[in-house]
Amino acid sequence: MKKVFAIFSMVTLFTFGITLQVIAQEESIQAEATDTTVTEVVETTTPEVVEEMGMHKALKQKFIEGDALWMAPIAFALILGLALSIERIIYLSLSSTNTEKLLKSVDESWEAGGIEAAMEVCRNTRGPVASIFYQGLSRYSEGIEVVEKSIASYGGVQLGLLEKNLTWISLFIALSPSLGFLGTVIGMIQAFDKIQQVGDISATVVAGGIKVALLTTVFGLIVAMILQVFYNYILTIIEGLTNDMEDASISLMDIVVKRSK
Repeated sequence: MKKVFAIFSMVTLFTFGITLQVIAQEESIQAEATDTTVTEVVETTTPEVVEEMGMHKALKQKFIEGDALWMAPIAFALILGLALSIERIIYLSLSSTNTEKLLKSVDESWEAGGIEAAMEVCRNTRGPVASIFYQGLSRYSEGIEVVEKSIASYGGVQLGLLEKNLTWISLFIALSPSLGFLGTVIGMIQAFDKIQQVGDISATVVAGGIKVALLTTVFGLIVAMILQVFYNYILTIIEGLTNDMEDASISLMDIVVKRSK
C-alpha cells in the first residue's frame, strides 16, 4: 500500500508541475480569448471533445485569470511540498522493519556466536530499529543500565531523522492559503482602484479584481488541503514506526537480561 501511495504521489507531482508551463502561455491564450473564431470552433466541436479537453483548458485558463504573479508562488508551494512529502514517504517506507524476525535473528545469532554475531545481524539490517539494536548491543560490556540508556538516547536520534523536513511541509501548508488570502486582498484593492479611476461602480469595472481575489484563495486552499493529506499520512507512518521502535526496544532488553544471567 505504501509503494502504491508513493507512485500516486509522484504522478500527482508531475501533473501539477505541468501547470507551471501555463505562465509562458499567458499572452497567447489571452489573444485567443479575443479572437472571434473561438465561437465558431466551440460550435463545431463535438461534445466528446469538449468533455475531454474542458477540464485541462479550464485549469490553465483559471490559473491565468488568477494572475500568474500570485498563482505561481502557490504552485511552487505545492510542488515543493509534494516533493518533500514524497521524499518522506519513500524514506519511511524503506525504514520499516520486520521487528519480530529481527529479534528472533538477534536472539539466535547471540546464542550461536555471541554478542558479535548479534551485532552483525543488526549491522546488515536497514532501518531505525536495527540501528537502535546495534547501538544498544555495542554497550553491552558496560552493563545493562548503560544499554538501556543507549537505546533510549539513540531512539530519540532516530525519531528526529524520521521527522526530518516535516516542519517545511507544515510551512507550505500554512503558506499556501496565506498567499491566496494575500492575492485576495490585492485583488480587492485593484478593484477599488478601478472604481476610483472610473468614478462609477459597475460589474465590468470590478470583475477582474474580484476574480483574482477569489481564484487565488481557492487555489491556495486546495494546495493546503492536498499537502495536509500527505502530512497526516506521513505522521501516521511515523507513529507506527515509533510504536515498533518502542516495542522492539523492550523486547531487546528482555533478550539482554536473559543473556546476562
